Amino acid sequence: MLMAGTGLWLYGGGELGLRIEKYRKGRALPEAVLAPWGTFAGKGDWADTAGVVMTVEVTSYDADTHRRDREEKPAGYADSGIPYYLLIDRDDCSVTLFSDPAPGGGYRSAVRKAFGAKLSLPDPLGIELDTEELKQYVD
Repeated sequence: MLMAGTGLWLYGGGELGLRIEKYRKGRALPEAVLAPWGTFAGKGDWADTAGVVMTVEVTSYDADTHRRDREEKPAGYADSGIPYYLLIDRDDCSVTLFSDPAPGGGYRSAVRKAFGAKLSLPDPLGIELDTEELKQYVD
């Protein structure tokens, strides 16, 4: 899906794997990846993170989701230099935008909003994400 006016494409549905050195076996399969159109052409099943603007994850209803989605993936994505990580957390009905990757891993900034609130996504996105619809996808 093309993000209008940004030149960025949202690759989704587990169609793109990323090589994330400091995540488990060096590979992560995000729910979605935002990057310029064509960034991953010819890169194979596991692409490097050059050009990735944001990764998106949705928490699972399994015992490993806390460690995987709230600890390991943000540390690995930040260490790989991915500017933004958006976590859609079905457990506490919130969205969190992590930004400002720190050297050595982790993000220095996190903005959390409850489902129903609006979350501003900074440039290069420059949009306000309305999370109201997410309420219908939680048990």
